[in-house]
Amino acid sequence: MKALVLAGGRGTRLRPITNTSAKQLVPIANKPVLFYGLEALREAGVREAGVIVGDTAAEVRAAVGDGSRFGLRVTYIPQEAPLGLAHCVLIARDFLGDDDFVVYLGDNFIVNGIAGFVETFRVSRPDVDILLTKVPDPSNFGVAELDTAGRVVGVAEKPAHPVSDLAIVGVYLCTPRMHEAVRAIEPSARGELEITDALRWLIDRGADVRSHVISGYWKDTGRVEDMLECNRMVLETVAHRVSGRVCAGTRVSGRVVVEEGAEVSGSHLVGPLVIGAGTRVRDSYVGPFTSIGANCELSHTEIEYSIVMERSVIRGVRRIQDSLVGKDVTVALAECAPKAHRLVLGDHSLVRLDR
Repeated sequence: MKALVLAGGRGTRLRPITNTSAKQLVPIANKPVLFYGLEALREAGVREAGVIVGDTAAEVRAAVGDGSRFGLRVTYIPQEAPLGLAHCVLIARDFLGDDDFVVYLGDNFIVNGIAGFVETFRVSRPDVDILLTKVPDPSNFGVAELDTAGRVVGVAEKPAHPVSDLAIVGVYLCTPRMHEAVRAIEPSARGELEITDALRWLIDRGADVRSHVISGYWKDTGRVEDMLECNRMVLETVAHRVSGRVCAGTRVSGRVVVEEGAEVSGSHLVGPLVIGAGTRVRDSYVGPFTSIGANCELSHTEIEYSIVMERSVIRGVRRIQDSLVGKDVTVALAECAPKAHRLVLGDHSLVRLDR
């Protein structure tokens, strides 16, 4: 079985972070979300992966390389524009050949991986097997309708009136019959080849389309809130490890990871949290469910339930929480305190200020 990993989306809901970075490389517990998916594929026995890339291709290539660090052989497949999931399958035809394959969205986060689902598919081998999960508002997702035997009898993309609360998770296990479907469908009203249209085409022709409802944790990490919640989930599993230097005068509570080359002094760390390699934390409070990336600097600052990406500097800030801070960012108090705020903000920014 091969894998088709989608890493070409623009990540509009994570702007302005994704104006300059691939959404699949935003870190969860200091590891890009895409890496969790690649590791899950390896654990499921996959050894070859085609990675769909778009505008951020250079960044994804630099991060993933040839895939050997993940136990994979990676082939990069450029997509000229985000033209839909089914379009990704269409342009990957030469890479996929006549092998069974799994389509995996690179910004998906599934606790406990997909090894069990892949093994079941290999044994029973329906035409397609999709993963589903119950959600409170299915109108924001692709939605599946099942018969009493659990087979998929209908699908719809972000329906105004969903027939069920079962959202389609971004993992599709496919036989080569999917190639026939993606060639047959037409672009949707939004100009994309929709994977739900390909599934419907197969269902209408009597294909065996099955499903599994996952009971574990799943997130589409398309929003800041989702990233922070995934970060919390992963940090809940970390084991206490101090490889860097924690100086006298620092209090440490709970499960804390301080990576090699990091240095913490005069501070209070309350885990679970991760301090990245080469980072300096001085006279600060770093609270639960926070991940600080590599080579950052924190001083006279309080922060919790947040993600700070590499090489960022935060100085003298009284309280930061529920926040996602990008790479090479500086957050600092003004030297004086005028009765005005001075801001330099990118497109689609969100700023909340105290009165």
